Amino acid sequence: MLRVGLTGGIGCGKSTVAAMMRELGCHVFDADQIARQVVEPGQPAYDEIVREFGHEVLTPDGGLDRAKIAAIVFADPARLARLNAIIHPRVLAQHDRDLEQLEGDDPAGIGVVEAPLLMESGYYKHLQRVILAVCTPEQQIERLTNRQSGRGMTREQAQARIAAQMSLAEKRLLATDEIDCSGTLEETRRQVTALVVRLKQMAAAPTP
Repeated sequence: MLRVGLTGGIGCGKSTVAAMMRELGCHVFDADQIARQVVEPGQPAYDEIVREFGHEVLTPDGGLDRAKIAAIVFADPARLARLNAIIHPRVLAQHDRDLEQLEGDDPAGIGVVEAPLLMESGYYKHLQRVILAVCTPEQQIERLTNRQSGRGMTREQAQARIAAQMSLAEKRLLATDEIDCSGTLEETRRQVTALVVRLKQMAAAPTP
């Protein structure tokens, strides 16, 4: 089985690439989805977050208010680091379990870990290939601030989110493959399709 990472700056098109890879037969594991699961009420990470940030970050029904937490951590790098220290080890441990199970279920398959902080967490070192989704800085801002098709952030919020991540230039030094998501969806799809063909050949190749 081939173990692959997929990452990119916020708003760069990582989720679009992941969806295309899933359509092409790759097994995609979403770190954000796992992160939401490990902080549900009753989970150890939930209790740690409440102790760290207080009950004011809870919704009326007792769940975590992600918007309130984001407002705190993206204004304070130390609090962001603390939040990541609570969540990331649990997410990475789940990735290990998912990939190990996939190894038995589909030995010639492609397991893709889709994670925004793949490189910052160091988990990329556990993988054989790392795909980086990129676009222009102007497109990142537009996608994050657009209220119709994007996330509806203010420009300041978007810039803070981008600044909190490793730069694309630094990520390029660690990536093995790159998908340029600055063009049309069809242009992105052509790149993803060609890459998956190569990855499938690698996955099917006998281990030396």
